[in-house]
Amino acid sequence: MARFSGALSQWVMVVLLIALLEGAHAVSICNIDSAQLNYCRPSVSGKSPRPPSKKCCGVVHQANLPCLCNYKAVLPSFGIDPARAMALPKKCGMKTPPECVA
Repeated sequence: MARFSGALSQWVMVVLLIALLEGAHAVSICNIDSAQLNYCRPSVSGKSPRPPSKKCCGVVHQANLPCLCNYKAVLPSFGIDPARAMALPKKCGMKTPPECVA
């Protein structure tokens, strides 16, 4: 049952990220509006990512980071480098939660 629950939560995250990328209405996840995730996209994708902007760091500061870290396994399917995503808190002057390091 635990395996099913984990697979289900990852499937839900995939659906939410697809909706985000397709321009659907924003949803709230992990204390942030999903549309705000786009502020950080230039810092976590591509060959030469940019440093996080002030808007991106604002999103990182308000987010429930342990909650977001639960979804790092699905990030590559959306062109997001999980290592870069997990480095954002430090780049924004925060400590990376233990759940995000591994």
